[in-house]
Amino acid sequence: MAVVAMWKCDRDEAMFDSKKAADAHDRMLELAENFGGFLEKHIADISERDAENIGLLLSKNRDVIVAACKGKPELLLSIGDASAEDLSNVTPLTAKG
Repeated sequence: MAVVAMWKCDRDEAMFDSKKAADAHDRMLELAENFGGFLEKHIADISERDAENIGLLLSKNRDVIVAACKGKPELLLSIGDASAEDLSNVTPLTAKG
């Protein structure tokens, strides 16, 4: 029987086959949590669930958002398209590797 090393993210229990991917996923979740807290603090009527979902959206697309802030705002409209996903190297929540 072969032994396979796996890394588990304790924030959401996602499993990864490399430490690098697990660390990137954990950083993405931490950023999403902080975005969510920021939104809850500054938007009075936002629900915790909406803040969390928006935080995840922002965190998953951080590379696109940074590029938009640096002078390419049109990239925001491509979030969700294959071209925008190519710009981001963050592992999605549902990925296992």
